[in-house]
Amino acid sequence: MGLSGFGGVLPWARRVIVEQRRWLSPAEFTDTLALCQFLPGPNVVNVSIAVGARFHGARGALSAISGLLAAPVAIVIGLGALYARFGGLPAVRGAFIGLAAAASGLVLANALKIAAPIRHEPLSVAIAATAFAGAALLRLPLVLVLAVLVLSAIGAASLRRRRRWSDDMARR
Repeated sequence: MGLSGFGGVLPWARRVIVEQRRWLSPAEFTDTLALCQFLPGPNVVNVSIAVGARFHGARGALSAISGLLAAPVAIVIGLGALYARFGGLPAVRGAFIGLAAAASGLVLANALKIAAPIRHEPLSVAIAATAFAGAALLRLPLVLVLAVLVLSAIGAASLRRRRRWSDDMARR
């Protein structure tokens, strides 16, 4: 997976984990990713550790992270050496502009897929909109945005739990 999704592993990982192998449902993947975004380090590395650990414990986590990172690290070291030598050439600069555009498209497509499980949940959509407004539009400090989002998510989860409880009680 580390080679197949080089430069954009999260969309590839989601496709394999959710759509092809069905190891996680779309909602489980979104929940796992949300948790992993709060942890230090790259999101896809955290997701690989969480999925590996879920199915095979510490060995699974170690295997997942090794499989994800070994080949790309070797490639990056090689490309870094090539860039140090040829990075000033106009063709190389143009290639990097094209790569940036492709990466932006991958990020946007993945964001839409990850958001799909929450599109019918007004509270979750409101929390996502608040995150976007605070971070992207208002350019507030990330710590402040995350603090507001954590409190909002806890409140939304509490409301959902209460609704489920009252629905269960009404059915009895």
